[in-house]
Amino acid sequence: MEEEGEVNYASVVFKTKRPKPEGKTEEETVYDEVKVRNETTEKSPDTNAGLLADKETEKRSRRYQRSTCCFGTVCVILLLGIIGVCVYLTFIHQSESQLKSNQTALLVENSYLTKFNSKLTVDNENLTKNLSDLTVRINNLTQAYDVLENKITNLTAENKNLTEENQKLNTQNQKLNKQNQELEAERKNLTEQVQTMEAMQVEFSVSRAQWSIDAYCPKNNNARKCNHCENGWKHTPPSCYAVNNPQPDKMRSWEGARKDCRGKGSDLAVVVDFSEKKTVSDYSWGSSGMKGYWIGLKAENGKWKWIDGSDLADSSWMPQDPQDGQCVISVQNKGWKSVSCDGKQQWICEKAALSV
Repeated sequence: MEEEGEVNYASVVFKTKRPKPEGKTEEETVYDEVKVRNETTEKSPDTNAGLLADKETEKRSRRYQRSTCCFGTVCVILLLGIIGVCVYLTFIHQSESQLKSNQTALLVENSYLTKFNSKLTVDNENLTKNLSDLTVRINNLTQAYDVLENKITNLTAENKNLTEENQKLNTQNQKLNKQNQELEAERKNLTEQVQTMEAMQVEFSVSRAQWSIDAYCPKNNNARKCNHCENGWKHTPPSCYAVNNPQPDKMRSWEGARKDCRGKGSDLAVVVDFSEKKTVSDYSWGSSGMKGYWIGLKAENGKWKWIDGSDLADSSWMPQDPQDGQCVISVQNKGWKSVSCDGKQQWICEKAALSV
């Protein structure tokens, strides 16, 4: 009973706590209580019972201390957890608010970007169309540039040629100016000569008229009898013919024979009909083979032409083909033959007969 009473006393003592003095920890307070109990127990008559009660109390005190420490640690952990949860929830709330705010801003920005993207799409389509138009224009301009470049090249070459030609023309113009001056001086001299010759021609005309009268109408006992042809000319109407049959060393080329005829106021014979052809043939005295008398027929530009510019009327009179550099001779009773104009031949001159 005593032990039971002691235990109850100890329980009462353990459970009855005095207010914790200020400035002491909970462990110090428990220690003071245990010390008081020990002192009380020492005063108890039963020492063994007090020792047992103190040991049990000490064990319980230790368990209590451990429980208290664990509880305190758990409380601290829980408190820290609660604080952490509160902080986390606050952070989450703030994050959600921030996220909502960011989401709203992003939605607004997304809407703006969508509109901007649509605008960019339209602009891109317009730019693509403009690029296509510009490409076509560039191609057209490139072709036009190539054409212009070719024209410029051609014009440059042509300008170079024209420049060279202009230089040549300038040089030629200078020469022509010089020649013009020389010709002007020569013209002046010729004018003076012409005036002199005109004066001489007047005198010559008078003398020639007198000579013609004397040639065609010679005086005979102070009486004049006029003839159709001059002395030494053969008259076969309607012309007069001079048959020139000099020695071989005095024979002439076609041009030389014609010059001689002109000096006599006539020209090489021109045959207009068969009757005259026979007359010329009859006057071709002593001719044969390739030796005959020059007449006024010559090959020019693939045709037989008379000295008066007319063509040969009857091609049967001259069967040989006309070749440049060839002239015609009359061979007595053999017709006409084509020979080189440079050959030496005799010749027949012709001029109109005087009507008496």
